[in-house]
Amino acid sequence: MSNTINEKLDPAATRAELKRWQARSPLFGRPGFLIRRMHQIHGCLFAEETSEFNITPVQYSLLTTLETLGEIDQNTLAIEVGLERSSVAEVIPRLHARGLVNRRPAEHDKRLRLVKLSLHGKRLVARMAPAVQRAHDRTIEHLSVAERDLFMLMMVRLVEANNEQNVVPFRLPD
Repeated sequence: MSNTINEKLDPAATRAELKRWQARSPLFGRPGFLIRRMHQIHGCLFAEETSEFNITPVQYSLLTTLETLGEIDQNTLAIEVGLERSSVAEVIPRLHARGLVNRRPAEHDKRLRLVKLSLHGKRLVARMAPAVQRAHDRTIEHLSVAERDLFMLMMVRLVEANNEQNVVPFRLPD
Protein backbone atom coordinates (compact mmCIF):
# COMPACT_ATOMS: atom_id res chain seq x y z
CA MET A 1 0.00 0.00 0.00
CA SER A 2 1.12 3.51 -0.65
CA ASN A 3 1.95 5.77 2.28
CA THR A 4 -1.02 8.03 1.55
CA ILE A 5 -3.39 5.12 2.14
CA ASN A 6 -1.52 3.87 5.23
CA GLU A 7 -1.68 7.31 6.81
CA LYS A 8 -5.49 7.27 6.61
CA LEU A 9 -5.88 3.88 8.26
CA ASP A 10 -5.74 3.11 11.93
CA PRO A 11 -4.30 -0.41 11.83
CA ALA A 12 -5.04 -1.13 15.51
CA ALA A 13 -8.69 -0.10 15.19
CA THR A 14 -9.07 -2.04 11.94
CA ARG A 15 -7.54 -5.17 13.48
CA ALA A 16 -9.77 -4.87 16.58
CA GLU A 17 -12.95 -4.52 14.51
CA LEU A 18 -11.94 -7.45 12.32
CA LYS A 19 -11.27 -9.59 15.41
CA ARG A 20 -14.78 -8.75 16.73
CA TRP A 21 -16.33 -9.92 13.44
CA GLN A 22 -14.23 -13.08 13.39
CA ALA A 23 -15.32 -13.86 16.94
CA ARG A 24 -18.91 -13.90 15.67
CA SER A 25 -18.10 -16.33 12.85
CA PRO A 26 -14.93 -17.96 11.54
CA LEU A 27 -16.28 -17.30 8.02
CA PHE A 28 -15.42 -13.62 8.49
CA GLY A 29 -11.76 -14.62 8.49
CA ARG A 30 -11.96 -16.24 5.05
CA PRO A 31 -11.43 -13.93 2.06
CA GLY A 32 -12.82 -16.54 -0.34
CA PHE A 33 -16.07 -16.83 1.58
CA LEU A 34 -16.46 -13.05 1.78
CA ILE A 35 -15.73 -12.59 -1.93
CA ARG A 36 -18.24 -15.29 -2.87
CA ARG A 37 -20.85 -13.80 -0.55
CA MET A 38 -20.32 -10.28 -1.94
CA HIS A 39 -20.68 -11.72 -5.45
CA GLN A 40 -24.02 -13.27 -4.45
CA ILE A 41 -25.19 -10.01 -2.91
CA HIS A 42 -24.16 -7.96 -5.92
CA GLY A 43 -25.87 -10.45 -8.25
CA CYS A 44 -29.09 -9.98 -6.30
CA LEU A 45 -28.82 -6.18 -6.40
CA PHE A 46 -27.99 -6.27 -10.11
CA ALA A 47 -31.06 -8.44 -10.78
CA GLU A 48 -33.30 -6.12 -8.74
CA GLU A 49 -32.10 -2.99 -10.49
CA THR A 50 -32.03 -4.41 -14.02
CA SER A 51 -34.93 -6.90 -14.01
CA GLU A 52 -36.81 -5.09 -16.78
CA PHE A 53 -33.92 -5.68 -19.20
CA ASN A 54 -33.50 -9.46 -18.73
CA ILE A 55 -29.69 -9.22 -18.93
CA THR A 56 -27.24 -11.01 -16.63
CA PRO A 57 -24.07 -9.39 -15.26
CA VAL A 58 -21.97 -11.55 -17.61
CA GLN A 59 -24.05 -10.51 -20.62
CA TYR A 60 -23.76 -6.87 -19.57
CA SER A 61 -19.97 -7.22 -19.28
CA LEU A 62 -19.81 -8.64 -22.79
CA LEU A 63 -22.07 -5.91 -24.20
CA THR A 64 -20.16 -3.07 -22.56
CA THR A 65 -16.82 -4.53 -23.64
CA LEU A 66 -18.08 -4.67 -27.23
CA GLU A 67 -19.30 -1.10 -26.85
CA THR A 68 -15.79 -0.04 -25.87
CA LEU A 69 -13.74 -2.18 -28.27
CA GLY A 70 -15.98 -2.45 -31.32
CA GLU A 71 -15.90 -5.59 -33.44
CA ILE A 72 -13.63 -8.32 -32.08
CA ASP A 73 -13.42 -12.08 -32.24
CA GLN A 74 -15.09 -14.18 -29.55
CA ASN A 75 -11.76 -15.48 -28.20
CA THR A 76 -10.45 -11.96 -27.67
CA LEU A 77 -13.78 -11.00 -26.09
CA ALA A 78 -13.41 -13.87 -23.63
CA ILE A 79 -9.95 -12.64 -22.61
CA GLU A 80 -11.14 -9.03 -22.31
CA VAL A 81 -13.84 -10.09 -19.83
CA GLY A 82 -11.93 -12.92 -18.13
CA LEU A 83 -14.37 -15.67 -19.11
CA GLU A 84 -13.85 -19.12 -20.55
CA ARG A 85 -14.18 -19.19 -24.32
CA SER A 86 -16.90 -21.84 -24.05
CA SER A 87 -18.98 -19.53 -21.81
CA VAL A 88 -18.72 -16.70 -24.31
CA ALA A 89 -19.58 -19.14 -27.13
CA GLU A 90 -22.79 -20.03 -25.23
CA VAL A 91 -23.81 -16.46 -24.40
CA ILE A 92 -23.18 -14.76 -27.75
CA PRO A 93 -25.85 -16.75 -29.65
CA ARG A 94 -28.45 -15.71 -27.05
CA LEU A 95 -27.45 -12.05 -27.41
CA HIS A 96 -27.53 -12.45 -31.19
CA ALA A 97 -31.01 -14.02 -31.06
CA ARG A 98 -32.21 -10.93 -29.19
CA GLY A 99 -30.67 -8.65 -31.80
CA LEU A 100 -28.14 -7.19 -29.37
CA VAL A 101 -25.03 -8.26 -31.26
CA ASN A 102 -24.11 -9.01 -34.85
CA ARG A 103 -21.68 -11.76 -35.68
CA ARG A 104 -19.93 -13.03 -38.75
CA PRO A 105 -16.98 -15.21 -39.71
CA ALA A 106 -13.63 -13.44 -39.90
CA GLU A 107 -12.44 -13.01 -43.48
CA HIS A 108 -8.84 -14.00 -42.67
CA ASP A 109 -9.86 -17.10 -40.67
CA LYS A 110 -13.34 -18.58 -41.14
CA ARG A 111 -13.01 -20.45 -37.84
CA LEU A 112 -13.09 -17.15 -35.93
CA ARG A 113 -16.41 -15.47 -35.22
CA LEU A 114 -16.37 -11.67 -35.09
CA VAL A 115 -18.88 -10.03 -32.78
CA LYS A 116 -20.10 -6.45 -32.81
CA LEU A 117 -22.67 -4.59 -30.74
CA SER A 118 -25.78 -3.86 -32.80
CA LEU A 119 -27.64 -0.56 -32.74
CA HIS A 120 -30.29 -2.25 -30.57
CA GLY A 121 -27.49 -3.44 -28.26
CA LYS A 122 -26.03 0.05 -28.02
CA ARG A 123 -29.42 1.46 -27.09
CA LEU A 124 -29.95 -1.23 -24.46
CA VAL A 125 -26.53 -0.59 -22.87
CA ALA A 126 -27.33 3.13 -22.68
CA ARG A 127 -30.77 2.50 -21.15
CA MET A 128 -29.33 0.03 -18.63
CA ALA A 129 -26.47 2.26 -17.46
CA PRO A 130 -28.38 4.08 -14.67
CA ALA A 131 -29.82 0.83 -13.28
CA VAL A 132 -26.44 -0.89 -13.38
CA GLN A 133 -24.83 2.08 -11.64
CA ARG A 134 -27.48 1.86 -8.91
CA ALA A 135 -26.60 -1.82 -8.39
CA HIS A 136 -22.90 -0.99 -8.12
CA ASP A 137 -23.62 1.91 -5.77
CA ARG A 138 -25.88 -0.23 -3.57
CA THR A 139 -23.21 -2.93 -3.36
CA ILE A 140 -20.80 -0.60 -1.55
CA GLU A 141 -23.19 2.06 -0.16
CA HIS A 142 -22.52 1.06 3.45
CA LEU A 143 -18.93 2.26 3.17
CA SER A 144 -17.85 5.87 3.40
CA VAL A 145 -16.67 7.49 0.17
CA ALA A 146 -13.03 7.06 1.25
CA GLU A 147 -13.66 3.41 2.17
CA ARG A 148 -15.33 2.79 -1.21
CA ASP A 149 -12.28 4.13 -3.03
CA LEU A 150 -9.97 2.07 -0.84
CA PHE A 151 -12.10 -1.07 -1.27
CA MET A 152 -12.10 -0.66 -5.05
CA LEU A 153 -8.35 -0.01 -5.11
CA MET A 154 -7.67 -3.08 -2.98
CA MET A 155 -9.80 -5.27 -5.26
CA VAL A 156 -8.01 -3.94 -8.36
CA ARG A 157 -4.64 -4.65 -6.74
CA LEU A 158 -5.67 -8.18 -5.80
CA VAL A 159 -6.98 -8.91 -9.30
CA GLU A 160 -3.79 -7.57 -10.83
CA ALA A 161 -1.53 -9.43 -8.39
CA ASN A 162 -3.35 -12.75 -8.75
CA ASN A 163 -4.38 -12.57 -12.40
CA GLU A 164 -1.89 -15.22 -13.52
CA GLN A 165 -3.21 -17.69 -10.92
CA ASN A 166 -6.42 -18.20 -12.89
CA VAL A 167 -6.95 -20.71 -15.68
CA VAL A 168 -9.07 -18.13 -17.51
CA PRO A 169 -6.94 -15.36 -18.99
CA PHE A 170 -7.89 -11.74 -18.39
CA ARG A 171 -6.10 -9.01 -20.28
CA LEU A 172 -5.21 -6.32 -17.80
CA PRO A 173 -5.44 -2.86 -19.33
CA ASP A 174 -2.11 -1.03 -19.67
